[in-house]
Amino acid sequence: MKNSIGLIVNPRSGGDVRRAVAAAGRSTLEDKVSIVRRVVLGAIAVGVRNFFVNYEPMQIVRRATETIRDIEINYVNKSMTFTEEDSTIAARLLKEREVPCVAVLGGDGTNRAVTKGWQNIPIIPISTGTNNAFPVFIEPTVAGTALGLVAIRAVSLADVSNPAKLIHVSGKEEITDLALIDAVAVDDPYVGSLELFDSKTMVMALLTRADPAGIGFSSVGGHLKPLSSGDDSALFVRFAPVGSGRDLTKVKAATAPGHYETIGIEEVKILSFDEEISVSGEVLLAFDGERKLRVPKGGTVRLCVRRDGPWVIDPTKTVSLGRHVMVDV
Repeated sequence: MKNSIGLIVNPRSGGDVRRAVAAAGRSTLEDKVSIVRRVVLGAIAVGVRNFFVNYEPMQIVRRATETIRDIEINYVNKSMTFTEEDSTIAARLLKEREVPCVAVLGGDGTNRAVTKGWQNIPIIPISTGTNNAFPVFIEPTVAGTALGLVAIRAVSLADVSNPAKLIHVSGKEEITDLALIDAVAVDDPYVGSLELFDSKTMVMALLTRADPAGIGFSSVGGHLKPLSSGDDSALFVRFAPVGSGRDLTKVKAATAPGHYETIGIEEVKILSFDEEISVSGEVLLAFDGERKLRVPKGGTVRLCVRRDGPWVIDPTKTVSLGRHVMVDV
């Protein structure tokens, strides 16, 4: 639907246990209200008046827009599961309405959930999470303007965005899943906290990007073999407990905000697109930092990376190419 943009807001992002055990900052509801308001005002500046959004219990969009006149807010969902599935459903409904592009407020996990609902979604992922390897830190006013320029077709989506890499997970009994940044296997029988990892239990990781200036497993890989979002390859890392004799390399990395840990490494290698690796149970698989899939004893899943994920819009390039809209208005 031309001249409209989508908004998916995760009210819980930026508030998990890493605030207690590490030094992660908190993204408050007031922060999210302010971000949404600025996104909307940025889009209004180039002529967007229709916004398709997810309903969530904190009513962030309503609070952000209740004093803004001459706009239409359309809620796409009528019910909630109160899980990450709400973001998946919202993305699927936005796709059905042919919304040109979407702002997502959340972290890596939120954007993964969104991608499960709309795999090639045109998106600006605005960081309100914890590790935030996938979302960007951008002034929301500029993000809204960029989304608006795409929505009114002042710029071509193909000129200002590129598809992200995706980790594809497959196995027996119709096991399918995906991850945007990392898939990690841990030898741990307990799910426990979804976000915490004991380095002694980590088995392997498959990364779509490895950034030494990042946080989480992206940081671990980045100190070994840096890999950008634009590189047409992936990074495989096999871990070994420090002192086990298999730890041929040790790396100190920021595994959470304010938290460094020394991790043993047995193997590191670059993988080509579609090059498969196998993971056998009994292990837990975590996707984008959250434990999601238990591989039973004797079970095997396969993982590979392709460039067929969300079309990530470059706000700076978009506003630069579309600046003519703001001249002689």
